[in-house]
Amino acid sequence: MADAGRRRPRRGVSMADVARLAGVSSQTVSRVSTGHPSVVESTRQQVLAAMQELGYRPNSAARALKRGEFRTLGVILFTLATTGNSRTVEAILAQAAQEGYAITLIPVAMPTQDGVLGAFTRLGELAVDGVVVIMEVHLLDAANLELPPNMQVVVVDSDAGERYPVVDTDQADGARQATRHLLELGHETVWHVSGPIESFAAGRRTQAWRETLEAAGKAVPPPQLGDWTAESGYQAGLVLARNPGCTAIFAANDQMALGVMRAFHEQGRSIPGDVSVVGFDDIPDAHAFFPPLTTVHQDFAEVGRRCVEGLLRQIRNEPGSPGTDLVPTRLVLRGSTAAPRGR
Repeated sequence: MADAGRRRPRRGVSMADVARLAGVSSQTVSRVSTGHPSVVESTRQQVLAAMQELGYRPNSAARALKRGEFRTLGVILFTLATTGNSRTVEAILAQAAQEGYAITLIPVAMPTQDGVLGAFTRLGELAVDGVVVIMEVHLLDAANLELPPNMQVVVVDSDAGERYPVVDTDQADGARQATRHLLELGHETVWHVSGPIESFAAGRRTQAWRETLEAAGKAVPPPQLGDWTAESGYQAGLVLARNPGCTAIFAANDQMALGVMRAFHEQGRSIPGDVSVVGFDDIPDAHAFFPPLTTVHQDFAEVGRRCVEGLLRQIRNEPGSPGTDLVPTRLVLRGSTAAPRGR
């Protein structure tokens, strides 16, 4: 019998056990485990010490069901390969943690309605309070795509119109700043290496580049199509380097700008002596390019903050409305741009 007793599974540590050891009520233990501010600090430390001694772990799932909230936000995205997506997710994670929320990340293999709806289904099974959808491609502007009802949603980097709250970098203004800078240096026009045609951000940057040249009465050269990678920038750069009239280039991101610069260096054309180059993103290594890259700075931390705050407003039923919230950009001047020779 004694052996049988020793083999009996040990009962899990309960809130009542912690309360007895700490000399407080179970209600006080509950308040400490949920971070309630009404507990005196000395009592809080006493309860935490008892929890640690007994190995007590609060049942967060049970508390979530009771409160009707899970303290978890979902993030749906198609890829982490691009700088914008990876840094946006990083910013969302940081802001969510500051607010006491965890993040569940759901990648979608294909940017289709079925893929997005499937991701929402998985998040529903995992129990989240709201979802950030990072839509780099044109999808939410399709008339037949509807996100599940009764789900709190904020969309990043998309053209969702007035149907959903959208947070995005001011792509167009960043491209205008880059193009105007090169024109103000005295370049006759500005060539462009664009992002992929399916990208919303790339489309906004290309459109603003074109409109800025047209407003200034400048010729609009045919853009070189890239795919965000340094290799695509390099291939575009090889084409542009054969054109002696090309003296200024706006690349739609910093990686493609890096590829462009490599191509021009290999063709014996100096930067910024023969050609000026501007990127977009202001990645952490942009200052270490040769020469250091002039680029458009995106405030990813602010994008993440506004995404999380927008979701929390919905979760708390605070006032808000659909529409686009644009985060400003700024041009960072470094050594890759200068006036053309003879100016």
